[in-house]
Amino acid sequence: MPAAPEAVPDVLAPARLGPVALRNRIIKSATFEGVTPGALVSQRLIDFHTAVGRGGAGMTTVAYLAVAAEGRTERDQLYWRPEALPGLARLTDAVHGTGAKVSAQIGHAGPVANARSNGLRSLAPTARLSAVSLGVDRRACADDLARIVAAHGQAAAWAREVGFDAVEVHLGHNYLASAFLSPRINRRRDDWGGDATRRAEFPRRIVAAVRERVGDSVAVLAKLNMDDGVRGGLRPDESIGFARRLESDGHLDALVLTGGSSLLNPMYLFRGDAPVAQFAATQPTVLRLGVRLFGRLLLRTYPYRPLYFLDTARRFREALSMPLVLLGGVTDRAAMDTAMREGFDFVAMARALLREPDLIRRIERDASTRSRCVHGNRCVPTIYSGTHCPEIPSSSGLFDLS
Repeated sequence: MPAAPEAVPDVLAPARLGPVALRNRIIKSATFEGVTPGALVSQRLIDFHTAVGRGGAGMTTVAYLAVAAEGRTERDQLYWRPEALPGLARLTDAVHGTGAKVSAQIGHAGPVANARSNGLRSLAPTARLSAVSLGVDRRACADDLARIVAAHGQAAAWAREVGFDAVEVHLGHNYLASAFLSPRINRRRDDWGGDATRRAEFPRRIVAAVRERVGDSVAVLAKLNMDDGVRGGLRPDESIGFARRLESDGHLDALVLTGGSSLLNPMYLFRGDAPVAQFAATQPTVLRLGVRLFGRLLLRTYPYRPLYFLDTARRFREALSMPLVLLGGVTDRAAMDTAMREGFDFVAMARALLREPDLIRRIERDASTRSRCVHGNRCVPTIYSGTHCPEIPSSSGLFDLS
C-alpha cells in the first residue's frame, strides 16, 4: 500500500541502500555511454559520470559492463578483465570526488550481442536466428551457464576492488538472464527451461554468485523486467513470482523495475517518439535501407507520459517488501514525490539527466523546476557515437556543465 503521509521520505534527503549511504534517493539509471574504445575506460566515460555526480544525483550507474567477451553488445563495449581495472578505479575515484556514489551494471548480452562485431558466437537459451548479427545464436550449454554465473561473481569482486559502491545485475531487456526468464525465447526442456521455476534458475544463481563474492561490502541490486512488452514474453504475473523468489533468496538490497526488450521491442522501455531515420543512419549501408523501410515494425511508438511504469510497478510494490527503484518518466520533483508516496524507495532517471546533468541541483534550488527533455528519443541512437542529447546544440558527444 502507498506509504502513510507521515512515513513518506524526502527524496532529496540522505538514505541508505544496503550498506551504502547516499546523499539522496535519486539514481542515474544505466544508459550505455558508447565511449569505451578498445573496451576500456576513456576520459569521456569519466567525464560522463562526473557530470552526473556534480549535478547532484545520489548515485550514477556505469553501463553496461559485460562479464564475458562474447557478452558485449559490440566490440568496443567494456568487459571485465584485468587490463580494464586501472581505468575503472580512476572512474570510481573521480565520481567519489563529486560526492556521489557509483554503481557497476554487470551482465551478459546473450542474444542481444553482436557476434559480427565481437568476432565471437552469441549465446541464447535456445538456438535462434539473430537479427542483431545476421547469424544464428548458439544454444548455451551447461558449461556455458556455469562459466557465466562464475563470471558474474568475478565481475562483482573486481567491482568492489576498484571502488564501486554497488553492483546492479542486469536481468532485463532480454539480455541473457532475461532471455532465460522469457517463455518466448527460452524453449528449453531441460533443467534450465520449461516452467517458471526452471526458467528462473539461471538468473537466481547469478544473483547468488554476486552476493557470495561481495558479501555485505557493497550494495547489490538487480534490474528486472516487469513486462517484456512482446507477445509470449515475460508478463507481470510471472515476473512478480520471480521477484518474490529473489526476495526470498535474500541476496538483493533493491530491485530496479524496468520493461521492454532490446531484442524485440526496445521502445517499450523509452516511450515517446521512435527515431527510425536516426537509427537507420547509424547502420552499415547494407542495412540502412532495411531499417528505413521496416524499422517501424521494431521501433513501435508508445505515447510518453510521466511515471509511465507506475501502474505496473504498483503491483510489485504491493507484492514485495524489499526496497524498489522506480524508473520511467521521472523528470521533476512532483514525480519523485509521487513515487515516494506510492511506497517506492528510490527513483531512477536517464534521459532527463542526459539533457541536463545538473537537473537535481536545480530542483534542490527550486522544486518547481521542469525538465527540458522533449522525449524525442534522438538520444538513443547516439549510443553508437557517444551518448548525448542532440537537443543541446553545442554537444560534442557528452554533456557539459561549464
